[in-house]
Amino acid sequence: MITLELLDQKVGIDAGELVSYQVDGHEYIHQKGSPGWRNSDTEMFPIIGPTSKAEFQVQTPKDIAIQDQHGLLREMDYELVSQTGTEVVFKKKYEARTQVKNSKYPEKSNKEYLFWTYDFLFQKQFLLTESGLEITFIVSGERDSPFMLGYHPAFKLYSADPVIVAGKKNIGLDEVLAVGSRAMEVPNCEDILLKDGERQLQIKTKDFGNFMLWTEVRNMVCIEPITFYPYTVEQRNLHEGFRYLDNKAQTFKVALMP
Repeated sequence: MITLELLDQKVGIDAGELVSYQVDGHEYIHQKGSPGWRNSDTEMFPIIGPTSKAEFQVQTPKDIAIQDQHGLLREMDYELVSQTGTEVVFKKKYEARTQVKNSKYPEKSNKEYLFWTYDFLFQKQFLLTESGLEITFIVSGERDSPFMLGYHPAFKLYSADPVIVAGKKNIGLDEVLAVGSRAMEVPNCEDILLKDGERQLQIKTKDFGNFMLWTEVRNMVCIEPITFYPYTVEQRNLHEGFRYLDNKAQTFKVALMP
């Protein structure tokens, strides 16, 4: 476990996963073991969304890749790059067509191994500042590499009627629950405010462009910045949501601001 501390803020990171963000003793992050989800955060890369109805195949410019729901990055382990008292950097490096063991096999998938058709380097950085916690993702690889990126944090809820404010729209928890496993789309949005009783948390992003909201319980909600909402297309057409790398790495940011 890695701990970052600044003023009244304390962050816990376990193998690259954000497992705690406390401000003045108040915990904002969903805790493992609580009802709702077995994780506290993860990433969706290089695809977002389910692939079972497409026989776990995703078309890329080079060839067909085998991907389970939300990609293969989450099946890989982070490597620690650097660490200070307020900042820590992790990375995952992948070589094209390397087979990665699928944790969903055989209970939820018939694909024992997954692979992607491009090399990539994925970095995740945590920086604790006076205004909050900044999480930065840096994606690099060969020019024209296709990808989608989603960040999937889960936030602990305390009140019976939390409200998610997206622009001029107020979204209640019942609305998110009603959408179910597909997750609610919040398009063309880079900034969301979670109001939970007397507390609130601003989730401010850069270069994702959209959010989706998901929960199946009342004690947590996932507020997920995404580059593409996958349910706008059929699963066999997920490639329509790709972005492509150019000559430089692409950087995406999420700020959690109490």
